[in-house]
Amino acid sequence: MKILARGALWFIVAVSCVSAQPSTMLNDWDIHKTLDAIALHADRLAPFVDQIHPENWIAAGAPQAYVSQAKTCHSELLAIAAAARELSRNPEKLTGALQLLFRIRTLETMLASLGEGLRKYQNPPMAEMLQGAVAEDAGNRDRLQQYSLELAIAKEQEFHVADEEAQRCRQSLSRGAVSAPQEKH
Repeated sequence: MKILARGALWFIVAVSCVSAQPSTMLNDWDIHKTLDAIALHADRLAPFVDQIHPENWIAAGAPQAYVSQAKTCHSELLAIAAAARELSRNPEKLTGALQLLFRIRTLETMLASLGEGLRKYQNPPMAEMLQGAVAEDAGNRDRLQQYSLELAIAKEQEFHVADEEAQRCRQSLSRGAVSAPQEKH
């Protein structure tokens, strides 16, 4: 029992030491600000995307795929805004941060393609505006990417410390079971 209590105490001390180490990760205020900015950017970009009418491009020879791409971009913008707000409520959720980051990257690729169609079939200056509007959020996306990486590293370190402590406790328990003297009645 003493070994188990010592093991638990060492585990708590080890986790405390890891969490007490200085972190380069964005603080709560900064990540909330970044996530709010990502959500607001997506909210502002949605009406802009709604002004793109690829269904009118078909007569000019544009592929039908632009129509579904525009709808997908609009849906993704709404999803990104919702995901950023949800992640802001629980920024320590690594899967949420990665999902949001992947969504943003995918949307940027789709918007670049849609922008090329916009340039060719509807309005070249509007395509430039779209490209500029997407680029406005690059800093926030980069901060989210850095935060996600740092969060993954922190989670990995926490797991490593917990695993090492669990290994040490198992070894202590197995040594204690082997060396424990048998009592006679």
